[in-house]
Amino acid sequence: MDYTTQKTFIAVAGNIGVGKSSLTRLLSRAFGWEPFYEAAAENPYLADFYQDMRTWSFHSQVFYLGKRLEHHRLLVDHFSSVIQDRTVYEDAEIFARNLYEQGQMSDRDYDAYRRLYRAVSSFLPPPDLVVYLRGSVPTLMRHIHKRGNAYEQGIATSYLEQLNRLYDAWIEDWTASPVLTIDMDRHDFLGEPADLDRIVAQVKKALVAIVA
Repeated sequence: MDYTTQKTFIAVAGNIGVGKSSLTRLLSRAFGWEPFYEAAAENPYLADFYQDMRTWSFHSQVFYLGKRLEHHRLLVDHFSSVIQDRTVYEDAEIFARNLYEQGQMSDRDYDAYRRLYRAVSSFLPPPDLVVYLRGSVPTLMRHIHKRGNAYEQGIATSYLEQLNRLYDAWIEDWTASPVLTIDMDRHDFLGEPADLDRIVAQVKKALVAIVA
């Protein structure tokens, strides 16, 4: 069986600034896949959340969860192969969990959120392959400063460290589909064409193994 004739769903996961959107774009060109980036959504709870995180974290995260679940369903139902920038799983396993661990979501709200997430996500087919981009905090900070988004410049290194810990824990426990981990401390696929070629070759190898 040839992976090029099969409809595939690839997800690119990783921390803020690690290079998910860039790699999604480049792999979509290399393989002819339809790219899907993070769905833009105006969160009606966001202003309240920033004023009082503990009170509004549950509402805000449920809104984002609903939007990502809708987006995931569209990807699964798409007529051709797709590649996704960030997954529904990251919203729950990384960002909602981080709010809870930081004391910004109550035990009761977090339990209700997790129950909803597990119940609904259990009906969604997982990606055929997760490409996990892992980078140390200095690498993430370098990328963040380089792309120059004003709203990201104040991100604390401690916050990125916490997210990295949660990402690694999530990936370690992920069993729904194969994972290809790319060490971004050792790859510069935007500046070094050879690095991109190596990643494309690794993705091809992973896909061949999936359909074999």
